[in-house]
Amino acid sequence: MTPSAPDGPVPKGRSRRNFAGARPVMADVARMAGVSKQTVSRVLNDHPAVRPETREAVSEAMRTLGYRPSRSARSLASGRTRMLGVISFDAARYGPASILTAINTAAQEAGYLVSSIALDTADRATVVEAVNRLSAEGADGVIAIAPQLWVGRALAETTDLGTPLVVLESPLDASTPLVTGDSRTGARKATEHLLALGHTTVWHIAGPAGWTSADHRMTSWRATLRDAGAAVPEPLVGDWGADSGYDLGRRLARRPEVTAVFASNDQMALGLLHALHESGRSVPGDVSVVGYDDIPEAAHFLPPLTTVRTDFAEIGTRSLRLLLDRIDGPGERPRVDTLVPVDLVTRASSGPPPVR
Repeated sequence: MTPSAPDGPVPKGRSRRNFAGARPVMADVARMAGVSKQTVSRVLNDHPAVRPETREAVSEAMRTLGYRPSRSARSLASGRTRMLGVISFDAARYGPASILTAINTAAQEAGYLVSSIALDTADRATVVEAVNRLSAEGADGVIAIAPQLWVGRALAETTDLGTPLVVLESPLDASTPLVTGDSRTGARKATEHLLALGHTTVWHIAGPAGWTSADHRMTSWRATLRDAGAAVPEPLVGDWGADSGYDLGRRLARRPEVTAVFASNDQMALGLLHALHESGRSVPGDVSVVGYDDIPEAAHFLPPLTTVRTDFAEIGTRSLRLLLDRIDGPGERPRVDTLVPVDLVTRASSGPPPVR
């Protein structure tokens, strides 16, 4: 039989319900603070229409009782689930994985949980299923990491989420916010760096067709060469992996006129370095190499890789802020395009062309 609470004052730090072993509830906080449960709910949800002294009294009561509001109670009080959805593609790659980590960290700091769905394909049926699942879970908002153009098209064809949406990489429509790294500027910086070293042109190992970042980097590389009056070699198309960089690198290594190569990501640059070394072409003595992304291992390649640094954490954090802004202020607005700046990191893999 559960013992009843003793008569008289409740010892500090314990409520009458605590004596029975029960967890304190909102009614206990309201009773101790001398306010209604609705006022306690307003304090929990930072409602502006609460006087400072009332807010302090409720907070003191919660501390005294050891009250911890449940997520479900907050959801009922605010009309929100405090859960966000993320749809990602090719999530094993460094960029998407880093963005997802940043989103989770920023969401946790803002008091949200994240439900992530990683898709291998982005046909319409798969995307619709992901959207419907997040809707069923009651997501307050959704971030879609859509690196391929066809992913954006599949998202555009799905039924309306009915919740705020932010898209990364591929634009969706005239109102959905877009966040992306500045691939055009990054490719221009990489190409200009190699031209400034004295190379007459720059070859390019591109990412796969249809990927927004790959397309932007290739377009900017080509435009930079044309603006400089340099020849524009035919680009070689890889698949983001080191193996494709190696295979394409073997082809480039057989061409003595190749003295500078810009690879669209660091993994393909790693394969290129392997192929050049295997073929007896020194880096940067015979061929200079620049990558893209600045993955953590890039500084430890042999030689250390000159590359374009993308702040994936900033991309994830900015997308989360944009989504929370849309949640707090719903309604039709013009699309906000956010370009996250990039930096060229110069290391030992790039240098002047060889003296013929």
